[in-house]
This record gives sequence, C-alpha cells and structure tokens, in this order.
Amino acid sequence: MATFPNLKTSAVAQYPATKVLRFQNQTLRFLDGTEQRYRDAAGPLHRWVISLSQLDEGEMAALDAFFAANQGAFASFAFTDPWDGTVYANCSLATDELDPASLAEMSGTMSLTVMENRG
Repeated sequence: MATFPNLKTSAVAQYPATKVLRFQNQTLRFLDGTEQRYRDAAGPLHRWVISLSQLDEGEMAALDAFFAANQGAFASFAFTDPWDGTVYANCSLATDELDPASLAEMSGTMSLTVMENRG
C-alpha cells in the first residue's frame, strides 16, 4: 500500500495545517414528523488540509508522482497524522485536482486535503 510522502525534513505537513473530526450521522424523517437518527461509522472520520509552501523541486516532484500514482482521489494510502503520529491505513485525497505553483526557485506551493475512509 502507498504511503503519503514526507517532506525532506521528515515532516508530513507544515504549519498552518487543519485537522477536522466529523461524525457521519444520518437522519430519517417519517411522514408523521418523527425522526430516527443513527451513526454510519463507529467513530469519527478524520480530514486534514495540508498547505505546503517553500517546497523545492524534489518535494514538488515527489508529491506530483504520488498524486499521479494514486490517480487523484481513486486509490487509498496510509497517512501519518502530523499531530499525534497515528498511522491511518485507509485514506484518500479529497479531489482529483492538483494545483501546484512554483513561485521561484525552491518556492513551490501546494495544498492537499486528505480524508480517512471507512471500510
């Protein structure tokens, strides 16, 4: 299984980075106005927004190759949570688009959203 690439500093992300926990709850509304609620997942689902800057050409190429190998949001991979080091084995990218920008030498930027999958 693929693993999200580390930067040359061995970090997964840079500050500022965002981590979101969300529960996947469902609500069924009946004709009489009552509701039934249930949870689709046993625990929270994680989502990380990784904004990267000051990337060199090697880091940009590694992230671009990772994106291409995973075919965007299609494939799953292991992701290490930058906050606590927990490895989540079933994650994917949130979109099929990658928009890297190279502002100057060793000054590339990129933003990726990683989400945990259930199943």
